[in-house]
Amino acid sequence: MIGVLMVTYMLASAQDSLSRIDSSSLRDIRDLFSKKSKATQKKKVQLALEFTYLPAAGYSLQTGFAAVVSANLAFRSAPNAKYSTINTSFTYSQYNQTILPILANIWSKNGKWNYSVDWRYMQYPSQTWGLAGHDDPNDGYTINFTYLKVHQMVLRSISKNLFLGTGFFYDKFWNIRELDGSGNVLSPSAITNLRKQGLSGKDEIASGIPIRLLYDSRLNQINPSQGWYVNVTWRDNLQSIGSKRNWQSLVIDVRRYLKVSPAGNTLAFWGYSWRSGATTPYLLLPSTGWDDSYNTGRGYIQGRFRSNIMNYLETEFRFKITRNGLLGGVAFANIQSYKTKITTGSQALAPGIGTGLRIKLNKQSGANLCIDYGIGQNGSQGFFVNLGEVF
Repeated sequence: MIGVLMVTYMLASAQDSLSRIDSSSLRDIRDLFSKKSKATQKKKVQLALEFTYLPAAGYSLQTGFAAVVSANLAFRSAPNAKYSTINTSFTYSQYNQTILPILANIWSKNGKWNYSVDWRYMQYPSQTWGLAGHDDPNDGYTINFTYLKVHQMVLRSISKNLFLGTGFFYDKFWNIRELDGSGNVLSPSAITNLRKQGLSGKDEIASGIPIRLLYDSRLNQINPSQGWYVNVTWRDNLQSIGSKRNWQSLVIDVRRYLKVSPAGNTLAFWGYSWRSGATTPYLLLPSTGWDDSYNTGRGYIQGRFRSNIMNYLETEFRFKITRNGLLGGVAFANIQSYKTKITTGSQALAPGIGTGLRIKLNKQSGANLCIDYGIGQNGSQGFFVNLGEVF
């Protein structure tokens, strides 16, 4: 999701003091154009408050080309506190999609409390292929909808790098319309089939109470080279607090990073399991590229596969191309599996492979412009552009 990904770079520019990267011999893209002195750059890094504004362009299989305007405010509540950030952007895409996120990650002075916000407004015509997905990638259709996401959580430190907390999740879809490839309303039989798979014809509302256990030992969250990230989130959606249906979901997100050479090459592993109840609304079912970061399944378009049980594995080798760190590369492989029917059926497997280029945007934090080319099954392939690492 281009509008969301744009803010990753701006967050990186404000977290230099946390990255612990010796940048004296490194170069980033700013060094090619900037004539500022080292003293001026050092003074900027030491500022407690930083505002960044960035117009840009992006691309993904789902959005096509997109125009983006992003803004970020970063600050510390105390001299030794972790950086807090507030990010927003506005995206309008080639496929007439509008995306407006507001993301915040706020730390208390002593680091004991963490407050997170993920709010998004989207007008979002997008492709879908039914449950588990058909073999032919051209056998899909368009769902046009408006989406409001309001997620917020409060986490409390219970030991070093370990947090526990809760909050409130609210998702609303409305103006839902099913269209064929020409933009016409689907036939009655096709719409009936979608209804059987759980798609609501008018709107869908989910209100839930989440519980999250988080362990994060990474030194640099922008471009990790070591440590663990483990995020377990349980969500209970209840009609008594506004949900149209009662249903539950569980997400287990595990990542491991290993530095495998003195030059800084890294081997990264990602395991992601997303399980949801049989009454989960169609648009909130586990699906390719619909994780919180919209990054699962390189090699496939967002929404390509969908079911109530998703399991995902990915590994990536990250390496330097130039000694000064300006250019790097990756090679990756992933596989995703989905139940072919809700709660029953065999597992549908979809592997993907690819490679990519990394261009250093910020040498202190390690933030990269990521340009990947992924290849999936049955002719699925394309470019994937990210600002910040995929995981």
